[in-house]
Amino acid sequence: MAQLITGLEAGRVRARVDSVREQIAAAGRDPADVALLAAVKYVALEELPVLAEAGIELVGENRAADLVAKVQAHPHLFTWDFIGHLQSRKVRQVLPHVRLIHSVASDSVLEQLGRHAGPDTEVLVEVNVAGEAGKSGIAPDELPAFLERCPVSVVGLMTMPPLAATPEDSRPHFAALAQLADRHGLSQLSMGTSQDYAVAVQEGATIIRLGSTLYR
Repeated sequence: MAQLITGLEAGRVRARVDSVREQIAAAGRDPADVALLAAVKYVALEELPVLAEAGIELVGENRAADLVAKVQAHPHLFTWDFIGHLQSRKVRQVLPHVRLIHSVASDSVLEQLGRHAGPDTEVLVEVNVAGEAGKSGIAPDELPAFLERCPVSVVGLMTMPPLAATPEDSRPHFAALAQLADRHGLSQLSMGTSQDYAVAVQEGATIIRLGSTLYR
């Protein structure tokens, strides 16, 4: 198990946030159009106020139980998204706490959304753009039918490209996701992590999910 991140300093995190926003601007994008999501899977619960002090407003958690614990410990610090693999039995647990679920990708999750989601629930569909075996996400050609079956509002798409030697290797996958979203009139693109967010921004990301870039 990875060691939890502790000892964060608000000034250092803020400087890294500023650096990311500068890179977004350098890519020709308005930083206001790209949401910076801090991935807090490995951030110790007691460190979360430091992120708020650094100006971070949007955070994402990968695990349902940790999401609930962190929200309950710091109920008013952040807007929360769920960014990890979502088991259908966890949908009801996650829904009350999040703005968006980034990882809707199965009919069993759709069934639970139909049972428990409210009228304002919005989600992103996870797409396995590269067709990697054993990886979460629906195939691109399955998207039209999946959107028809989804009982809540789908506002965009999310992907995790294959592990790559360089950020540039991820560009075709980000471009493909952007084209797919455009084809279906979806405005939100959750793509890009600490390793490749600059390329994702160039290809149209509206949400970038950052961890080590902010904390190291």
